[in-house]
Amino acid sequence: MLAILAPILVFGLVIFVHELGHFLAAKAMGVYAPRFSIGFGPSLIRFRRGETEYVLAALPLGGYVRMASRHDAEAAFLEGGAEEESAKKATDPGYDPDAMIPFGPKPVPEDRWFESKSLPARIFIMIAGVVMNALLAIVVATGLAFHYGQVVYPSTVVGGVHAAASAPELAQLQSGDTIRAVNGTPVRTWNDVRKGILTSTNSVTLATQRGQVTVPLGRNGATAETVADAVVYYLPPVIDTVFPGEPAAVAGFQHGDSIVSVAGLPVRSWIDMVNQVGASPGRPVTFVIRRGAATDTLVATPKAVQEPDAASGTPKTVGKIGAGTRDPSHRETLPFGEAVSAGMRMTASNAGAVFKVLHDIGSGQQSVKQLGGPIAITRAAVTAARNGVDELFYLIALLSINVAVLNLLPIPILDGGQILINVLESAKGSPFSMRTREYILRFGLFAIALLFAIVMYNDTRAGFVKLFGWVGKLFGA
Repeated sequence: MLAILAPILVFGLVIFVHELGHFLAAKAMGVYAPRFSIGFGPSLIRFRRGETEYVLAALPLGGYVRMASRHDAEAAFLEGGAEEESAKKATDPGYDPDAMIPFGPKPVPEDRWFESKSLPARIFIMIAGVVMNALLAIVVATGLAFHYGQVVYPSTVVGGVHAAASAPELAQLQSGDTIRAVNGTPVRTWNDVRKGILTSTNSVTLATQRGQVTVPLGRNGATAETVADAVVYYLPPVIDTVFPGEPAAVAGFQHGDSIVSVAGLPVRSWIDMVNQVGASPGRPVTFVIRRGAATDTLVATPKAVQEPDAASGTPKTVGKIGAGTRDPSHRETLPFGEAVSAGMRMTASNAGAVFKVLHDIGSGQQSVKQLGGPIAITRAAVTAARNGVDELFYLIALLSINVAVLNLLPIPILDGGQILINVLESAKGSPFSMRTREYILRFGLFAIALLFAIVMYNDTRAGFVKLFGWVGKLFGA
């Protein structure tokens, strides 16, 4: 049951909100909207209220709001047919002699057609779905932030500094330094430190017990994000968790072991140990530990793991021993205003991540193999539902902002493409010809079909690999 309900909730809510945005905007602008559909294909539920027919269709992979339009007959087959072609006859069930086409004989008034509206009104209708998806993402993220609060790291002690070529000044910081103020503002938690850094403009000034470190920001310097990510908060080099079967467990590490040195180098913080272990994948490393009053020596061979580089984002091989330290963080409730700010920041961050992926794919820095489709989203929805309601709603927020961003792409049958067409027609002074619109539609359909084929292949690739491997073994290949 969970495998069915979770995807329906995720897909259904995101699609419903998007189409509701178009629908409400069309109504507000006075455009006749005879059909509001969630999904495509055969209707499961169909009823009419007022001048609109509401439909729940069998294929919940999208939806549409059918508006009275004189110039989109080419796409009408996707949306239940053009008004005149799908008009009911007097002998048809549901025929209403007092209704407009397609439910009755009355013609659509000239001022109710989509094309009768001004360009700003048309853009407002077309962008409303994207806006509603962004609002949904913000509302859900705000609700999560308000309900669960924020994770607070109570210390302002520096645990380590990642090398950043654009911010060499950070090398002045040392593990164990206590940050007392950022840009002259006192700080009491690491959250305050990051917030102070991220809101900096021209430079970041970190005041510690040993003095001040100033990092210039701007075109020729680092970004605030670079500085915030480079400075790591302090965690004690004490083992809290040892994962069974991992190198740390094999070597004999135990809960409470304090790391004194790694590979002959002294360790002052957890990040010091992580850096030393990470630099030795597949090679034996000697650890000096303190266990109670005694000192012991253990040897572990970190296993090689692929993970993205913090600076470049490209994959690199690092060593891991399978041990964790104690998490000193705790949760604090957020006032509603701060929860709204947190929700907006989360949404902006997720939107930025989508733009980055699109840019990287377009520039060849990332493969289209990373794209997921309906099956991947369904799996994610089920997994999120099993992990808790908060993860399920976070997935809704993430998918909603994904839909918002992707709908802005200039592909003809998406909102971004429709906005571009209307702007070009306005600049041209007249609508494109029927043949031109047909070519534009074909290009849009081809682009969407190609994208759908790619994501479906990515979704099912692992299954086909297993299938062909099994067939190969069956025939002795």
